[in-house]
Amino acid sequence: MTTDRLESLMRFHPFTRLNKLLESVQAGGGNTPLALSVGEPQFSPPPVVAGLIHEQAGLWGKYPQALGTEPFRQAAAGWLTRRFRLPEGMVDPARHVMPVTGTREALFHIALSAVPEAGPGDDKPIVLMPNPFYHVYAGAAAAAGAEPFFLNATEENGFMPEVAAIPKAVLKRTALAYICSPSNPQGAVAPLSYLCDWLKLARRHNFVLASDECYSEIYRGTPPHGALEAARDLGGALDNLIVFHSLSKRSSGAGLRSGFVAGEARLIQRQAQLINFGGVATPFPILAAATELWQDEAHVQGYRAKYVENFDAAQDALEGTFGEVRAEGGFFLWLDVGDGEAAAKALWQEAAIKVLPGGYMARDDASGFNPGRRYIRVALVLEPPEMAAALKRMAPVLARVVEKHRAAQERGKMV
Repeated sequence: MTTDRLESLMRFHPFTRLNKLLESVQAGGGNTPLALSVGEPQFSPPPVVAGLIHEQAGLWGKYPQALGTEPFRQAAAGWLTRRFRLPEGMVDPARHVMPVTGTREALFHIALSAVPEAGPGDDKPIVLMPNPFYHVYAGAAAAAGAEPFFLNATEENGFMPEVAAIPKAVLKRTALAYICSPSNPQGAVAPLSYLCDWLKLARRHNFVLASDECYSEIYRGTPPHGALEAARDLGGALDNLIVFHSLSKRSSGAGLRSGFVAGEARLIQRQAQLINFGGVATPFPILAAATELWQDEAHVQGYRAKYVENFDAAQDALEGTFGEVRAEGGFFLWLDVGDGEAAAKALWQEAAIKVLPGGYMARDDASGFNPGRRYIRVALVLEPPEMAAALKRMAPVLARVVEKHRAAQERGKMV
């Protein structure tokens, strides 16, 4: 038997909707099917990973600890300090950092620990999130008994929700806010002033700011800012803040299920308590490999160069239809095709390429506007030669979809 809460979670799962959309559509074009719908890097992980895990094989028999190991916490804190130019000691490895088994679980858990129970007759607490959004944000809000409040992220506002536009009545009920930079799906990068505005707002209204920075190491040009820099510039305290980092994208290690959270000591302690009750701590052999990866930048630079190459290939293949397609950060194309569902079906039917309709990552607002409906999200996660070939396969299909949509709009204007 399902419960209402489980059903509400499933409403936010985009890949269930994608499977439903394509279940009666035959993959065509005589091509090998490709899944570019999921943000799963297909590059081989650094060779050191397998060796370190093998060396620590004797530790598979020990229960892992929620707070991990001291070397891991030191490596994570050291990386944060170097990467975001933080003062030494601002992030204390003993109090401000803990490993997580992938940030998806941690992003889910933060809602369970940050959202209070509503009293009798009280309105539900609110969880703020961008719209479009990573589906875990909304699923976590539903599981925590909160009301998700969607903040439109559109081309007009640089794909970053407007902090000043949040109603005061909403802020009074807010327990948690998710932000994401570089953003998923658009690849927009937040300026430091924007992150400072969010942290000041969180402290003014006493809610938790959860900064999802899983794509922070995939960028073109200047490294993106992080919310810990905002904390630094606002005095150095970590109050009301928790940030999320992962090896899945940075180190092409999705299968490791390894990341970390860092922030206010109280929030880290509560995350650890949740793991002890109903989560999974990171095994010691994986922590050993992760400790090494957080101390090495050479492999990250190599992966970053591949993503730049993939974006350049996308620009070459798609510029005639879409203009500039290269994002500031992350590894997704966010393409305005007029009708995301129609484009996803056409790509699967004509080119055997699976992409995600943007509307499946967003919700209609009060006026019925869905900020993702016109778009598709394409993950540029293949090796560059394969990615270039796939993009060439996609280009004529997308050109036809866009032209068909434009023609339909023109006919509508003439009626």
